[in-house]
Order: sequence, then structure tokens, then C-alpha cells
Amino acid sequence: MAAQLDAVEWGEFRIGDLFDIQTSKKRFDANKVTILESEKYPYVVRTAMNNGIRGYIDEDEQFLNEGNTISFGQDTATMFYQEKPYFTGDKIKVVKAKNNLLSKRNAQFFLPVMTKAFSTFAWGSSSFKVSIIENTKISLPVKNKEPYLDFMENFVSELEARRTAELEARRTAELEAYLSAAGLKDCTLTVAEEQALAKLKEGKKEFAPFSFDSVFNQIKQGRRLKKDDQISGSIPFVMAGVTNTGVVGYIANPVAQFPKNSITLDIFGNAFYRNYDYGAGDDTGAYWHDEQDFSKETMLFLTAAMQKAVSGKFSYGKKLRSSQSLKIKMQLPSLNGTPEYAFMQTLLSAVQKLVIRDVVEYADNKITATQTVIQQNGKEAV
Repeated sequence: MAAQLDAVEWGEFRIGDLFDIQTSKKRFDANKVTILESEKYPYVVRTAMNNGIRGYIDEDEQFLNEGNTISFGQDTATMFYQEKPYFTGDKIKVVKAKNNLLSKRNAQFFLPVMTKAFSTFAWGSSSFKVSIIENTKISLPVKNKEPYLDFMENFVSELEARRTAELEARRTAELEAYLSAAGLKDCTLTVAEEQALAKLKEGKKEFAPFSFDSVFNQIKQGRRLKKDDQISGSIPFVMAGVTNTGVVGYIANPVAQFPKNSITLDIFGNAFYRNYDYGAGDDTGAYWHDEQDFSKETMLFLTAAMQKAVSGKFSYGKKLRSSQSLKIKMQLPSLNGTPEYAFMQTLLSAVQKLVIRDVVEYADNKITATQTVIQQNGKEAV
């Protein structure tokens, strides 16, 4: 894209030779209008957000300013293309193109060029008097000494096409990354997963309380290791806290290590699943089962259940130690009086897929919205 800009001929133009700088038909005081939630007519002010639109108002239509113009915040130099007729607040000028040279698409070329031209101006209305705006020069691609509108249109079209392609590529990459991280091939629910979700939603799944020590046969407290004594290494070292899931650094000290596929629960009741070997301080307990191979999904379910069981019960004044947690009970899916680990695994797998599906749907909607804007621009440019 840069090569195209370098190859084209450029020329300077006074803004006043290309545009009429008009005063808004009426200034509507922001303190005296009713901002509507539903769309009526845009109310454009000097904000740099939301295309300058503060909201929508229903006022006398004779004071509407023309669409297909640029709104110019006179003391902020905030500029936006306004496709539809609009009302304005204080100190908004209406920049109307001469000779019908402005379109929704090439406006996206004019705007950054104009913004750059005013970038060195001091803030304040005196810097943006009409005469100053009119005499400010902007650089544009030219053909036969006139603004090269076709080049601008095509350049913006290519940018939009690239943006769509980038979004689609990102969507594919994100989907593959999420699926890989979750160990899934796709986000289609299996029959078993649909049934598990239905049982949970309909309240048909039985839950029962189970103590921590009835689920885990290994519950250990970490060992104290002062910061000054920590030797830099590759072993994740976990302490109490939620920042970075409690990992405060990486050590090489010969302290007791805990196995991957375990859960940490600190003195404040923060629970995290660990899929890697790690060390832990004396403010953190580790929970696992060395005779039963729980799946990652089951362990994630247990992590959430443990978190819920201790939530709000521990703090600086009342700290939780692993030895005190043995008989704490958590609610788990139950079958014949025992935890139903298979159901936990199926349910968590379903939840993971639904989360991934939502992310994919969001990305798809973003791509669709971009394509819709591009198609609308294309129709208007014809």
C-alpha cells in the first residue's frame, strides 16, 4: 500500500477551494435536549468518540444539517464523516464538499489527511476560525492537477478488503488456538454433552456434598521460601494471590515440587488448576490424587467447586491452611452416593465448546459487519 502512495503524484490544495465551511443551522445546548436511546437524528458534538455522535434527538427538522458532509469540532479539530442529516451542539462547523467530490468511501481518505494538517495547531477555538480552516493546505493524490478521486476510492477499497481478510485470518487462527488449547477438534457438541447441559439446565442432575479429603488423597502445604532466598530458574513458584494465577516467579531452589494436573488453594481461598509441575510457598496448599487419573476437564470442574465452597470465608484475618480444609465440603454431581466424575468431564467439555463457539460467533459478526459497511460503501461509490 505504501508503494501506491509513493508512486502517485501529489499536490497541495486549500481546504477552502475544495469545501465550503458552513455554520450549523442551529446550536442545540446539550443541557437542554433529550437524548434518545432509539435512533432519530444524530446529535453531533465535539467528542472524539462514536463518530462525534453523543446520541439521538428529535427536534425541528428545518435545523438539520446536510448528510454527506464532515462535522468539524471548532476548538478540538475532531472531524467525522456524517452520512445522514444531523443536528449539532456548540462550535461545530459543517464542511460541505464543492462539486460533489465527497463520498462515504473517499471521505475515509480525506479525513486522515485533514486531521494531519491540523495536528500541530494549538487547542482552542481561535486556532480554528473559518478563515484559518479555509486557508489550511492539505496534500492529496492528483491527476491533471485535480484531486485524483478514483485513486482515493480504490485505495480505501483495498484497505477495506485487506481488513476483511485480516479479520478472517485472525478468526481462523483464534479458533485453531482455542481448540488446540482445549484439546478439541471442533466446537460441535456431542449427544452426551447436549444431554449433560440439558440435565443441568432442567435441574435433573443430582448434586451432593463431598469433603476435600474424600476427593483428593494428597493434600499438602507448600514451604516457606523468602524472596531473597529464591534462586532464578525454570520452576514456577506459586504464592497466595490472583495476579498471574499466583505465579510470582521461576526458581531453581530444591524445594518440594507438586505435580501437574493438581489444584492450588491459597490462604485467601483462591483456587487455580495447574497443568504443570511447580513449587509453592507456605501460604498455598496443593490438592491432587495420585491413584486416580482425573481428566483436565474434571479437575477444572473440581477447581470451580472448591472455589465456590470457600468463597468469602477466608481473609487476612482468617487464613486457610490445607490441614484445615480436609473436611470442607463442595457440591459435586453425584451418582449412587459417589462423585460422578464422568459427568463433570462431559459438562466441562460442553462448556469449553460453548465458550469457543461464542468467540467464533463474535468474530463472525465482526467480519459480517465489516463486509456490510464495505458493500454499502461500494454501492454508494457506483
